[in-house]
Amino acid sequence: MNFIAKALNLSSSAAARLEERNILRKAFIKHPFFSDIVEAFRLDKKFGHYEDGTVIVKAQDGLRVFRGFPKIKRILTINPALKRHFGSRKIALEEKMNGYNVRIVRIGENIYAITRRGLFCPYTTEKAREAFTHDFFDDYPDHMLCCEAVGIASPYVPNEVYGIEGLDFFLFDVRHSSTNEPVEISEKIEIAKRYKLKLAKILKFSTPDDFESIKKVVGQLDKNGREGIVFKDVKMELQPLKYTTSYANASDLRYAFRFFGEYSRDFMLARIVREAFQSFEFGDDKEEFDARCLKIGKAILEPMVESIKRCSQGESIYEESDLIFSSQEVIELFKMHLRFLGIDFKADVSREDGGYRVKLKRVMRSTTDKINGILEGRTWK
Repeated sequence: MNFIAKALNLSSSAAARLEERNILRKAFIKHPFFSDIVEAFRLDKKFGHYEDGTVIVKAQDGLRVFRGFPKIKRILTINPALKRHFGSRKIALEEKMNGYNVRIVRIGENIYAITRRGLFCPYTTEKAREAFTHDFFDDYPDHMLCCEAVGIASPYVPNEVYGIEGLDFFLFDVRHSSTNEPVEISEKIEIAKRYKLKLAKILKFSTPDDFESIKKVVGQLDKNGREGIVFKDVKMELQPLKYTTSYANASDLRYAFRFFGEYSRDFMLARIVREAFQSFEFGDDKEEFDARCLKIGKAILEPMVESIKRCSQGESIYEESDLIFSSQEVIELFKMHLRFLGIDFKADVSREDGGYRVKLKRVMRSTTDKINGILEGRTWK
């Protein structure tokens, strides 16, 4: 724990207590694929000014700290919330993409991908090494690229809406690794151009009082099946705010109710509450309100009934992903990574065009067991 204490400026006893309290956990599986890393731990909860997901690395060439993603507060109403938070500042409306957050970093000689929870993911790291050069890190050695990993070949959030067959990365922040200080929006755009990085789309520059214009942007995103908006102060001096579309709320509900045993009631209720406030603020007429009610009702009931039917036919409930690997070694390491996370899965591997396709089935054991129990006559509680 000595290197943890040194990196976080703590006493050795304080660092040891972090581990005793289960706040400090291992961040990776030791393997030659992670050759630059001697040891790595992550903060599973916020500690002092360090965000959860913060990673402390003892590398071959020294100590590194990669701060976790700052929490972005969610707004349920646009008009009063933006004015209250941003005042009259100029803001950027950035698309909130539907994937999973990763920090792309360089440690020693190689590029690595760290997930939101502070884990070095073998699959995402393999894809990051294929997608990114070292040019940015040569010029910004103490910074990290905060990206949304998006596409069909995603192990966590597979999504077809962007038309990406594999997995791609879209930059939404550039931050100093150890301080979490972000660069301004204009500098981020310049960095993306200079190093040929794909950027999460800036939909519009606006001001908080331009409600009607912002509402139109939300409406267009909703029609296109997109997740929402992150509102950012162009100077990045204030924390961003996020807002989701009705499409995203319904999509989340459809997913959660399909696997209702794995998701809490709070997760489900939150999406319904978001819909209620959006319906009110957007002034739904009767036809719009009825359509919204039908959409949400179907998002709740349809997937549950589908799951019940599957179990009644003797099947298990699972989430399926179709992944593309370049290396057999990384496939085996990724399986170890999933077991490390306690995930129950099945994986079918086939050779394909110089690489490997892995059909990954994550078994939703809790949902399967609950449905089977009820079908056998057991009570709900």
